[in-house]
Amino acid sequence: MYHKEKRVQTRADTRKIVILGVGNLLLRDEGIGIHVIRALPNESIPANIDIEIIDGGTSSDALHYMAGVDKLIIIDAVQGGGNPGAVYRFRIDDVVLEGKNSISLHQMDLFESLKMMEYLGGKPKDTVIIGVEPKEIEWGLRLSPELEQKVSHIVEIVLKEVTEEITEEDTEEDRIC
Repeated sequence: MYHKEKRVQTRADTRKIVILGVGNLLLRDEGIGIHVIRALPNESIPANIDIEIIDGGTSSDALHYMAGVDKLIIIDAVQGGGNPGAVYRFRIDDVVLEGKNSISLHQMDLFESLKMMEYLGGKPKDTVIIGVEPKEIEWGLRLSPELEQKVSHIVEIVLKEVTEEITEEDTEEDRIC
């Protein structure tokens, strides 16, 4: 199951943004999406944006509640071949699923659910994925030191994405091609 938290509720003419952290907290760096959403500060969210922060765990069921969302920001561990802690920013259409070895089962479910939402007409207007290259996917509750050091940087990227102030430099060295 997942946990849903509403951070700001304002007038109806504001943009609705959902920040979805996914991953498995029991597998160290696989849980980066959950660690990042837990680190999001309350005071940094602009008052003119309706934000929902969702701990999606390893389930893609949370996507079924995304109708009417202007922007969906997903944070997850992504094996893109970079150095541990590399940050990738991409959209769902940028992903080519060549084999199941490169992504986890919950990511397969996530991609399939997003594609299904597109076919049914309920997908968010904009979906951005913030992926983080894991170092260690093994039993444990703590992030590797490399990813632990990156959490505040990833939070900054997510907050810039919320306010649409993301720049090429934010993820320039860590881009998925």
